[in-house]
Amino acid sequence: MEMNNNTWSKTYGKLVDILKELGYQEDFGRLIAKNLGSEKTMVRMIAYLENVRPKRAEDMVDEMLAIMEDRKRWIDKKESEI
Repeated sequence: MEMNNNTWSKTYGKLVDILKELGYQEDFGRLIAKNLGSEKTMVRMIAYLENVRPKRAEDMVDEMLAIMEDRKRWIDKKESEI
């Protein structure tokens, strides 16, 4: 799946909007999106937020960290295959 800057921006905006709908500051949403970085990781986070609708910021941060760790593990695996 090819991702461009336009779809990345839309995904970023959607993630921020969902977090605002859950009652969090826009800055919190931007921070989550910035830490996730890639469009695929933001899509995973969006799916989590839409399906789980967590009540605590701590749960969202835990999920963000888990997604980031999965991505790092995948990158490390791909680099070791070279």
